Amino acid sequence: MNSEKRQPIFLSPDQGRSYSMGTMSAIFKADGKESAGKYSISEWWLEPYSKGPGAHSHEEDDVFFVIEGVMTFLIGDTWTEAPKGSFVLAPGGTTHDFENRSGTRAGVLNISVPGNFEQHMPQIVSWFEQHPLGKVDGR
Repeated sequence: MNSEKRQPIFLSPDQGRSYSMGTMSAIFKADGKESAGKYSISEWWLEPYSKGPGAHSHEEDDVFFVIEGVMTFLIGDTWTEAPKGSFVLAPGGTTHDFENRSGTRAGVLNISVPGNFEQHMPQIVSWFEQHPLGKVDGR
């Protein structure tokens, strides 16, 4: 058990640790030290007609809540449109992805359990610098 006392956090809108990946960006609100490695909380934003991270799976559960616009999620082998207010759970080991197929910016709140996800962001940003995101529907 971690004996280090965690501190409360208050962040105004748009505050946090930001990562740009072209037409996709992330803002980390809490991870690692703030959650004692138990969870990671971040916002993910996609510009209009933008692809997401690409189909992938990992051991962590990913919980998504659409906070703006409409995201389209791949869970397993099915794509589903998710408007603002939608909740999506991708259990660990499930293939998943998300895209913004609409003409307006879209965002999701993501909770990843367990945490310590942010430590991978520098490598993820570097990968996207070398492999820029494409647009959905050839736009």
